[in-house]
Amino acid sequence: MSRIGNKPVSLPGSVKAEYKDSIIFIEGAKGKLEQSIHPEVELDISEDVINVKSKSPKKEIRAFQGMTRALIANMVTGVSEGFKKVLEINGVGYRAEMKGNDLILNLGFSNPVVYPVPEGLTVSIEGNKITISGIDKQKVGQVAAEIREKRPPEPYKGKGVKYADEHIIRKAGKAAKA
Repeated sequence: MSRIGNKPVSLPGSVKAEYKDSIIFIEGAKGKLEQSIHPEVELDISEDVINVKSKSPKKEIRAFQGMTRALIANMVTGVSEGFKKVLEINGVGYRAEMKGNDLILNLGFSNPVVYPVPEGLTVSIEGNKITISGIDKQKVGQVAAEIREKRPPEPYKGKGVKYADEHIIRKAGKAAKA
């Protein structure tokens, strides 16, 4: 069983945390985030540390304690450093461009795929790499997964949209006739 819920979350100097009405507000240099907290979990905020405690020793409640601690740690990292995901486009004629707040993807379909970028995230394109960055880890990961879903990499030539650190297991094509 994981004990991550008992580990305190340290606050860097530029990050401020406030807890009221079962909602935690975390503000830092990059922005402000808020998260509702389960009623069976209580928070103890001191000057530079947040401790998460469960009100019950039950296994289900301790799971909420660990999840809450992980969410708060991600919020603190997001407002102080931010998160980013890098996608890579592979394929002849496959490319991406930004038009206003829309990401235009040419992925071999008859029409380009238009993906509206959600508020609070920034998307930048360098060559065949798409970088998604923001302060909310869940939102950054969700947008990266939705963009990858438009044309996932195929196993024969590796064409498609993949994460930059993703390894595609390649298959051999048809064997040549002798």
